[in-house]
Amino acid sequence: MTLEEAKRYLLRRAKELGLEAEVLFQEERELSLRARQGTLEEIKEARQGGIGLRVVVQGRMGYAYTEELSPEALEWTLSEARDNALLADKEGFIPPGQALGSHDLLGEGLSAPLETKKQSALELERALRDDPRTRSVLMGSYMEKEVRVALSSTLGAEGAFRTGLAGMGGSLVMGDGPSLKQGWDFKLAKEFHLLDPGRTALEIREKTARHLNARPLPTGRYRAYLEPKAMAGLLLVLSRSLSAKSALEGKSRLLNRLGERIASEWVTLVDDPTLEKGLLSRPFDAEGTPARRTVMVEKGIFKTFLHNAETARALGQENTGHAFRTYRGILDVAPTNLYLEPVGNLRLEKGVLVTEFMGLHAGANPVSLDFSLQALGLWVEEGEVRYAVENFAVAGNLLELLQAIEAVGDELDWEVIGSAFGSPLVAVAELSFAGA
Repeated sequence: MTLEEAKRYLLRRAKELGLEAEVLFQEERELSLRARQGTLEEIKEARQGGIGLRVVVQGRMGYAYTEELSPEALEWTLSEARDNALLADKEGFIPPGQALGSHDLLGEGLSAPLETKKQSALELERALRDDPRTRSVLMGSYMEKEVRVALSSTLGAEGAFRTGLAGMGGSLVMGDGPSLKQGWDFKLAKEFHLLDPGRTALEIREKTARHLNARPLPTGRYRAYLEPKAMAGLLLVLSRSLSAKSALEGKSRLLNRLGERIASEWVTLVDDPTLEKGLLSRPFDAEGTPARRTVMVEKGIFKTFLHNAETARALGQENTGHAFRTYRGILDVAPTNLYLEPVGNLRLEKGVLVTEFMGLHAGANPVSLDFSLQALGLWVEEGEVRYAVENFAVAGNLLELLQAIEAVGDELDWEVIGSAFGSPLVAVAELSFAGA
């Protein structure tokens, strides 16, 4: 049975049984190449996909999924979803749908020959050695992911899209005398031809080498400059508090704070699934709500949570189109391309340039927004990097950090950590550093 036949079968059978139903199909193809010591030591390609079904029975929602498209498997999935709905203790609904069209957001972006992709991984691994300070190269790698999504419901939703991305990165150890540092980075793009092995290797070498010969940082309170990678990690933590689902579960400090100032005037936070060439752009969400740009925080004022249809109804607010689920999962809320809007008023003066936070999952609380994180950094004076600093942790509260932002750079850089998070360089008036 084809995908189209399977969708029609499930929707027809749901209608015969008097059920409201929604069918979500997802298929992912992943390719990964890993080079080491001048040879490709790993080539992997995998496909995974299936149909996730959710139905409403007596006002309650039930879920089930299958990776087989036979009539028997589809009947089992329908029966399982119906039984799960009868056992559910939470009400739910499927929103009215519309024709959403078929969209190709990837085009020929990943169409380069496999041999060319192999050579790119080998070239990157080789280029990581082009520095006398390189002690060892752990790997050079290339990956790509292609995703196909289709959504249909008994209430009229009908749409599909294809998307994907490519990336390359590597890991190495660099040294200068007794000082050793291991570095790792990964660059992502919507199209293979936008990746440059030589440039990526140079950036990895430079970012690693700048941490050599680091000095201990004395404990104190300093102005902090957060590089995009460091700020992206904090935006990941903050994104859970921006979820209306978290708010309804009592897990967001932002509940009942709409219209209030929660950050400095330089902070505007946007999520834009329509962003051209956005790493995780999409035309509609997991409920079939058309995608649109959403401003959550505007010049420091909290404007909206991210919503799906259920959370919007529960809080009496507008649906922002941020429903998320996989074919195996249940309905949630998640950002797509979430970023801190550039301003262009930042100049380096004196303080700690934080290049990376480590241990976000253990050291940052997405409910209280307190954090205590090990970090890497550089000491800056008179607008110039003077030396690397190490053996320190940064502690505080994320809402207080947002209030203390005094300048924002002019160029976005992106990290994909589940969702895509973008930020320029950010200046924070003062943070607490626990060091030597």
